[in-house]
Amino acid sequence: MKQVTMGDFYAPENMRDPIAFSTRLRERQEPLIHLDNVYGMGGGWVVLGYHDAVEILKDPRFIKDMRKFSSRPEPPDTGINDFLAWWMAMPNMILVDPPDHTRLRKLVSKAFTPRMIEGLRSRIQQIADELLDAVQDKGKMDLIADFAFPLPITVILEMLGVPTTDRDQFRAWTEGLAAVGMDPQQEQAAIAALDAFIRYLKKFLAYKREHPGNDLTSGMLQARDQGDTLSENELLSTIWLLITAGHKTTVNLLGNGVLALLQHPEQWRLLQADPALLPIAIEELLRYAGPIIFAKRFASEDLCLHGQNIHKGELVLIDLVAANADPKQFPTFDKLDITREENQHLAFGKGIHHCLGAPLARLEGQVALGTLLRRLPQLRPTIELEQLAWTYDGLRGLVSLPVAF
Repeated sequence: MKQVTMGDFYAPENMRDPIAFSTRLRERQEPLIHLDNVYGMGGGWVVLGYHDAVEILKDPRFIKDMRKFSSRPEPPDTGINDFLAWWMAMPNMILVDPPDHTRLRKLVSKAFTPRMIEGLRSRIQQIADELLDAVQDKGKMDLIADFAFPLPITVILEMLGVPTTDRDQFRAWTEGLAAVGMDPQQEQAAIAALDAFIRYLKKFLAYKREHPGNDLTSGMLQARDQGDTLSENELLSTIWLLITAGHKTTVNLLGNGVLALLQHPEQWRLLQADPALLPIAIEELLRYAGPIIFAKRFASEDLCLHGQNIHKGELVLIDLVAANADPKQFPTFDKLDITREENQHLAFGKGIHHCLGAPLARLEGQVALGTLLRRLPQLRPTIELEQLAWTYDGLRGLVSLPVAF
């Protein structure tokens, strides 16, 4: 039986139809698949089943903080080394465990409560309408560049108090950083992007100390300056995380979701006819076409799972695509059904690391998709779907999606 590699997960044909790929993996009858090389970090395991995924995501023996494994073998001599070193020096809430995780998450959690997020609805709607106003008369656009990207990044930058005029620069930096994960030849470009990104954030923080406002960054600075145990690196890394995670996953949710609906026109028409279905439609799009491929954990001790020995420090990848297409949990797993009500998908994870931004992503998805359905009812792709290019940065997203209306 052919050895599975990381490259298989990012092969163009598997990115186009990840559910079919996860079905083929499941047919191997291996609930755990061993990989010899994961992101240049040595071997690791891939978990496919929904039940296993839930258990691992909630199990405190599977942790986030790789700094706890000082004896872990060094990865190959690639740009990955530089980024591992940076990750360990710049901790944020998705890379650490309690009590650090609890402390860092608490600092920003008040800004992401359902009540606070609901208060952003009118502003998100205004942004969506302005973006479509800019392209309406053209009769065409790139859904990613003209709509799916600028909407969520504008929202998160405004929440942080960052000038939205710099949003295109943030996109260039995040894309440059992501590239090295799949192509070590991009090391120097990625390091330059990282350096520019951090220098920008340092200048921004210096400005905010002198000119505080009613924004999330000012709140974090005030907490730190009043004695909260927040280091400068944690502050930088948290803002970096909020900017990148605060827009990239939603960009991919919108792009993947619209594409899925265009591939299933009966679902598009059903949603147009009944906009009240939008909340559960977003949940189904998260399950069927979610933006995140893997959740990553490290075994904090030697463990045995399905007869396989997982050693302390080994990386475990929870395949969220496969878990969300597990026939034991979703009998019609390969069908896009925007009326699906029993939908406990794992697109936002589970346990203490459940995505803090889930309420915001849901709201942005509902407003954006509802606006497209209402204002561009004849939306259609202008490229053969087999020609679409996918990103290779650990997430599943489209590089572009040319459409006409």
